[in-house]
Amino acid sequence: MNKLESLKSLYKPYRYTIKGKCTILETTSGNFVIKKKPKNKDLTSIFNYLKSRGFNNFPESFTNFNSRDDDIVYEYIEDNDVINPNKGEDLINLVALLHSKTSYNKEVREETFKEIYENIDNNIAYLKDYYMKYYDLFIKNIYSSPKEYEFLRVYSKLNAALNFSKNELDDWYNLVKNKNSERISLVHNNLSLDHYLVNDKEYLISWDNAKFDTPILDLYNLYQNNFWNIEFSSIYKKYLLISPLSNEEQKLFFILISLVPEINFDGNEFNVCKEMRKKIDYVYKTEAFLKEYYQNE
Repeated sequence: MNKLESLKSLYKPYRYTIKGKCTILETTSGNFVIKKKPKNKDLTSIFNYLKSRGFNNFPESFTNFNSRDDDIVYEYIEDNDVINPNKGEDLINLVALLHSKTSYNKEVREETFKEIYENIDNNIAYLKDYYMKYYDLFIKNIYSSPKEYEFLRVYSKLNAALNFSKNELDDWYNLVKNKNSERISLVHNNLSLDHYLVNDKEYLISWDNAKFDTPILDLYNLYQNNFWNIEFSSIYKKYLLISPLSNEEQKLFFILISLVPEINFDGNEFNVCKEMRKKIDYVYKTEAFLKEYYQNE
């Protein structure tokens, strides 16, 4: 008997639906969601830790049906908050609560901040070289294709964004290079509007990537996943009211979101232009968000 059949035998569902990586069982005793257990991660310990910190906004899990199995069973949460223009603000309030309840200072190795600096610096250098290569290639053409024209038109904007990231990175490193600790918290590490549900209470779902790390990781993921459909300025301010960031944390967050996305110029001309437009919009929207914090510079 395979895993799904054993679960069907246990819960006796009258209907089951496969949705993405989940299987939803509808039974007379309730509805359940079956997911693969994440490798090398003990979610039971994470949920127990959250409960010990007074954070209970996650679906109840049931793991005792077969301790040797690779699946985990959750209660199914029906979202009653599908149409809500303030969903982003409600989500960020819950995330800020998560961070404030689980934050603590952790001693770090002397090389920790240097490694972060070098990783980001290498990424910036790669992107500058990458875009310069295509600029030098496209500028030689007498007649530009649509993707070439669009790229040449915004190249200076992309390069300016990378220069901003580099300057801010140097400033950030000067702030942290002599520090021997950093603030970490339990981060969800997969934040998006789709992972916030409301029923009898607020829920965060999809905890498979959860870990202890800097809280700005959740802000970064939310920005990357939903920058096009949320007004991030008000959301960010609400977060700071509950879980303030230090100067160096805020600066690192700004650096991460200001990194220019890599544009892939291969493929269908229309698709390349469409994808490039989305990534250029990201640059402009990020610049507009950051302007409030750098208006005197």
